[in-house]
Amino acid sequence: MAVNYKVEWPMNLGAPADSLEAKQPPVDDGLDVPDPARYYTREFMDLEWQRLWPRVWLLAGVTSDVAEEGDYFVFEIGSEEFIISRQPDGTVKAFYNVCPHRGNRVCMNERGSVARFTCTFHGWQFGCDGKLQRITDEETFNPRLIAHRPGLTEVRCAVHAGLIFINMDGRAPPLHEYLGLPAGYIENYEIDKMHVVHHVRSAWRANWKTGVDAFYETYHLPWVHPQTQGVMEDFSQYDLYPNGASRMIVPICVKSHRVPDQERVDPYLQFMLKEAGIDAAAFSGTAREVRAAVQQAKRARARRVGLTHYDRFTDGQLTDSWATGLFPNVQMGMHPEGVFIMRFLPHPSDPEQFYYDTMILYRHVEDPDYTVPAWMGLPEGIDVTGATRPDIVHVPLGQKPNLGEVLDQDSELLPIQQRGIRSRGFRGPLWGEQEQRVRHFHRELDRYIEQDK
Repeated sequence: MAVNYKVEWPMNLGAPADSLEAKQPPVDDGLDVPDPARYYTREFMDLEWQRLWPRVWLLAGVTSDVAEEGDYFVFEIGSEEFIISRQPDGTVKAFYNVCPHRGNRVCMNERGSVARFTCTFHGWQFGCDGKLQRITDEETFNPRLIAHRPGLTEVRCAVHAGLIFINMDGRAPPLHEYLGLPAGYIENYEIDKMHVVHHVRSAWRANWKTGVDAFYETYHLPWVHPQTQGVMEDFSQYDLYPNGASRMIVPICVKSHRVPDQERVDPYLQFMLKEAGIDAAAFSGTAREVRAAVQQAKRARARRVGLTHYDRFTDGQLTDSWATGLFPNVQMGMHPEGVFIMRFLPHPSDPEQFYYDTMILYRHVEDPDYTVPAWMGLPEGIDVTGATRPDIVHVPLGQKPNLGEVLDQDSELLPIQQRGIRSRGFRGPLWGEQEQRVRHFHRELDRYIEQDK
């Protein structure tokens, strides 16, 4: 007996093949059901530290955080720390945050601006280029011991479209090949002209992959986040790219197909109209017409305030979220007004904890009609001009992260799911077609763990 299941659902199927919006050809990632032990054993965690994290390109931060010579920030992943520093020639370099003398951490602050780095243990000094400048009481060292002039250990660093990546392995392919996304995909958003306006790092009681899995699909929206049904379609367009990259185009300013009344403009959609500068009370269209109206209004507003890069966007990009995954641990919610970057950072020693690190970037425009979108969920009083880089808000394990209603719901769900994954009754995930990004991610992960890459 034939078994029928819905593999695709129409969205941008009519987009030109060369459009960045076009539906990508399907990828066969098989139907394997992985052993759930990958989500909780120290053995699998050790394999990741040996075969995954040192070999991949990792998103360390954004260029606006090192705008001037001497600016730096520290990027942490597991037990490793890296100093990301702007150089006199305008380039960006990265170094292990380790003094070559005795292994002390050189930078103790999360970010700053300095003329040189000074180790707090014995005062050894290094230039922003990592080169050794001064050894305290150098005459007391045997010259042969320090003849190589030990500086900070440099790691590969590359910048792409306002994003800074580091790589611990000299054998990894160049960043532009590794990312797997077509030319212009990220560049069109001009992230280099955005600034971080909110940054939260919260500890969650789950494996980092449990986090990735949850945010790589919209299949769960009707059940975990029912409030999204009035303004968001949970049937997304899923696209798979090389090297584990993927995306889902999530339609916004529409009602879910699960909502019976598709005509009435409810308060959620009225709010979206207002954000775009449209008088919701005077809007005479139906709910089905809201998305197009918002797109037209945003495009007209962009021309008025001089945002010429909007001409590169399709109409869909002006409303929808292009939730884009960069292997292994990044998802970016991409919008013309700003980008929501989330990183799933593994705990140094506990496979059932991770850090959910979120950065909200916004492109400020001096115009009263151009306001911060509500999807950013910014607390009141936040400086959105980019003049002040906010400190990272650290939320310890067990405390509510206060990331907004939807994300706080996820923070409550994931620890429950993590406990279920450990059950003897759970034999492994059964990923459907709405979870194809999750399968694609794990297939790429397996290539590293099995040393096929």
